[in-house]
Amino acid sequence: MSLIHALVAKGSTILAEHQAGQRDFSQATQTILSKIPPNNSKLTYVWEQYLFHYISEGGFTYLVMAEDAAGRRMPFTFLAELQQKFTSQPAASSSTSDPPAYSQQGTFGPVIAQLVTQYNTSPPTDELSRAQAELAQVKDIMVQNVEQILSRGERIELLVDKTDNMASQATAFRRGARTVRRSMWWKNTRILALSVVVALVLLWVILAQFCGAGLNRCGAKS
Repeated sequence: MSLIHALVAKGSTILAEHQAGQRDFSQATQTILSKIPPNNSKLTYVWEQYLFHYISEGGFTYLVMAEDAAGRRMPFTFLAELQQKFTSQPAASSSTSDPPAYSQQGTFGPVIAQLVTQYNTSPPTDELSRAQAELAQVKDIMVQNVEQILSRGERIELLVDKTDNMASQATAFRRGARTVRRSMWWKNTRILALSVVVALVLLWVILAQFCGAGLNRCGAKS
């Protein structure tokens, strides 16, 4: 609850008021009203942890008591609307110079109550707040775009990693192919050499049957 107590007064005489909280601040409000100068003014008084904001104009005082967390912008926006609603009613122009206390409580008290409830539940957005909200939306969009870019970058990095892996696998395949070819070449060379040796051995065995083991008899016949 930001706005706690609001009223309209003429001088120090309260014409209508509304109190949203349970605590009675009538003594505090009377003290504040007695300190407000008769000339047109706009000011904030501090009392305990509460702030009393007021607008005094045309002999009438529009006062609201608010929590410190409400700041000053929202309460004074409330007071400006309260003043506009009060001055637009016919009873305001017909008020006597010395009206009795709470003379407009029945007619304007519900208006104050409705306005306090409105500002406590869903206060209107001023230009600064609207600009801040739009800036926050732009920031969210920028963050989302950056996140999308980062995500796209991660996908690109994954694609590059996969390409690097494929290139590494291709290089390993080529190395393996060269190794296999080299192994097959050595294997074929060994088979060929062994075949030549076996052929020579068979030729020697055949010749040894006719010429002797040392091939001496073939040489003696000649």
